Amino acid sequence: MAETRTRGRRERLRAETTAEIKDVALRLMASGGPDAITLRAIAREMGMTANAIYGYFATRDDLVTALIDDVYTGLADAVDAAWAATAADDPAGRIRAWAHAFRNWALANPAGFRLIYGDPVPGYQAPEGGAAPDAAQRVCTGLTALAAAAWPRASEASEDFQWSDFDAGLLSKIRPAFPDLPPAAVALALRIWGHLHGLLCLEIYGHLRTQMLNPDKLFREELAQLVRSLGLTA
Repeated sequence: MAETRTRGRRERLRAETTAEIKDVALRLMASGGPDAITLRAIAREMGMTANAIYGYFATRDDLVTALIDDVYTGLADAVDAAWAATAADDPAGRIRAWAHAFRNWALANPAGFRLIYGDPVPGYQAPEGGAAPDAAQRVCTGLTALAAAAWPRASEASEDFQWSDFDAGLLSKIRPAFPDLPPAAVALALRIWGHLHGLLCLEIYGHLRTQMLNPDKLFREELAQLVRSLGLTA
């Protein structure tokens, strides 16, 4: 029994230290950019030796991969929950819910947003298949589902696209989940993504601070325009 308690305590302490290492890494990135994520800098912030940090992450790239997976999974969880909470017969509502969940997550996790959608970590080599393949698949599928829900009405405003217009890696993610969706609907998913991502980048990187006193109002208006352009009820 005592051995079990000791092992449980060690595992708990290891989990707590691992979480702290990740938190410090994101704080360093937030203040110093992606170059600031180094195991030595993290060890210094935590009052540990560099060798001790290596007991948790063998390389800097292992740490960055773990960070990306955590961050991306958090985003996927947020937008999936927003989708599930909205009625299936309300495509406009689902677009708004998904978009606001994405923005709320980004504002609460600006360093995480920058890690997966902004500044690359210099020299970082992602593992084969990507740092967070499951979460990336979920977010990609969620965006395509938004386009699929709007497609019956949005199709009239779409240009002609062919499967050859898209990267094979993207198609491998979405075609199995949406076998009946035409290429133009995939383009629509990317257009929706562009509307949301563009404004968020401006906001997260501080470019709206001297331009707009109420970025939330601008985001809501962009969503309203997007919904109307798709032929949906705002």
